[in-house]
Amino acid sequence: MKNRPRHPLLLAIDIGNTNIVIGVFQRRVLEHEWRLATHVNRTTDEYGLTICELIRTAGSASPTTAIISSVVPSLTPLFVDLLAKDFGIIPQLVTYRSPLGLSIRYTKPEEIGADRLVNAAAAYDSYGGPLIIVDFGTATTFCAVSADGAYLGGVIAPGAAISAEALTARAAKLSKVEWIRPDEVIGRDTASSMQTGMIQGHACMVDGIIHLMQDELGTRCRVVATGGLTPLIAPATTSIDTVRPHLTLEGLALLAERLGDTRDTRASNRPQAVRKSPKTSMRKG
Repeated sequence: MKNRPRHPLLLAIDIGNTNIVIGVFQRRVLEHEWRLATHVNRTTDEYGLTICELIRTAGSASPTTAIISSVVPSLTPLFVDLLAKDFGIIPQLVTYRSPLGLSIRYTKPEEIGADRLVNAAAAYDSYGGPLIIVDFGTATTFCAVSADGAYLGGVIAPGAAISAEALTARAAKLSKVEWIRPDEVIGRDTASSMQTGMIQGHACMVDGIIHLMQDELGTRCRVVATGGLTPLIAPATTSIDTVRPHLTLEGLALLAERLGDTRDTRASNRPQAVRKSPKTSMRKG
């Protein structure tokens, strides 16, 4: 890259089961975001070529530091290797021992998904507690944070997309339909009936879980939503107060700042990210 950044650039990577979300930050400001499909069989070089091409096409300078949250163990070392090979960066990895700004009241904290921890840290930093964070991903997850900043635990439910896939796979007469929320609950045909069930049905599940969680906590909580299906499902709920589409990436930037990881972690002989990418399917976030 020709121009050096005015400030260190952070590459934040959230590796999920369905998507890998990548963001470039400068001083906690998200400058670029991309969403790639997760493929566990892709190689370091394949992912590296794609990321280098995304950065080049965006006209961004090369990142100088990086942080990763991952719930796909097989891909974590691949991305660590990628960052070292293509950018000369040793990334920070999010764990329950990271500076979350939260105490952990969970029987086995090592089992908590890194993305859930990052979301909780970011939401608590923004709003304080008590909080419930809903993430519409491969699974729909709910995390509870107390008023005094304790991560209490939560709920993991099948995500809306995988529930719909299971329905069409097991029901011979039901085919895949477009993700559109009908104006009426009572469907007049099979497609609209399925669409209501997929979107409004999932929204009702979310409202029900949140109601039960708040009853158990004994208090009204701010409910913050994030994740890929949030724009579709959140408007169908009655319990979500705030939508933060970039909550996980913003949480990664927050943790990188707390780690003091704004220095240049590149080796003096850092390779230049100039590889050209093969054609690949991707969607800019």
